[in-house]
Amino acid sequence: MERVVLVTGAASGLGRAGAEHLAARGHRVYGGDLDPRPVPGVTMLRLDVTDDRSAADAIARIAGESGRLDVLVNNAGFGIAGSIEDTSIEEARSQLEVNFFGVFRTARAALPQMRHQGRGLIINVSSIGGLIALPFQGVYSASKFAVEGFTEALHMEVRPFGIDVVLVEPADFHTGFTAARRMVAASRRSSAYADAFRAALRVIEADEVNGSHPHLVGPLLEKIIASRHPRLRYMVGSPTERLAAMLKRVLPGRLFFPLIEGHYRVGR
Repeated sequence: MERVVLVTGAASGLGRAGAEHLAARGHRVYGGDLDPRPVPGVTMLRLDVTDDRSAADAIARIAGESGRLDVLVNNAGFGIAGSIEDTSIEEARSQLEVNFFGVFRTARAALPQMRHQGRGLIINVSSIGGLIALPFQGVYSASKFAVEGFTEALHMEVRPFGIDVVLVEPADFHTGFTAARRMVAASRRSSAYADAFRAALRVIEADEVNGSHPHLVGPLLEKIIASRHPRLRYMVGSPTERLAAMLKRVLPGRLFFPLIEGHYRVGR
């Protein structure tokens, strides 16, 4: 069955892979992005998830052209890196504005249309960093932890209207996300954290470069869309990374966090 789908952050990375796959499988896919470069089979439009009017206009255009919006995939996001002490309030706000408020804003814009239809599906793309705090990506993790809590609450609130809300939690993927990561300004100057940050960043980037291929995301989105009763959470990534998320649930902190510190070369 053809669904009308909006994927934010669709010009690159996981968003592009997901949008392209869904279009190839016969869905009517719109891709929103600040830089709406062509994606095969996808109707691209300019969408700034930090702007209320832009989000509302995108939803209105899709509903006007297609008569409905069946699925919203909130994927737009980016990462900043640096110690929390070195991160300015302005840098932290910019991270949350896209990764959390962008999800909030676009979901809020889509909900009236979905309630009017009596059905809909919102898929919020979180991260393994929304399950396990990552050193020197603390504000990024905070933005994804916020998406997790927001999605749990929204899941409960909108079920009576026939709307499902789902989390997709990617682990490390080989995409342009790595090259696009922004370093906090203070990390480029003399910092008490400089050596530890550089060591951790080497591990972070190596994990991403050797991460999973984005083509895993499209089939997962397709599976969720086709499900009559989707689960709240779907993690996607390597077995090792999925095991790490499971271990956090079962191990006491005194055993779990030294494992994370050791992996990222953060220690006393």
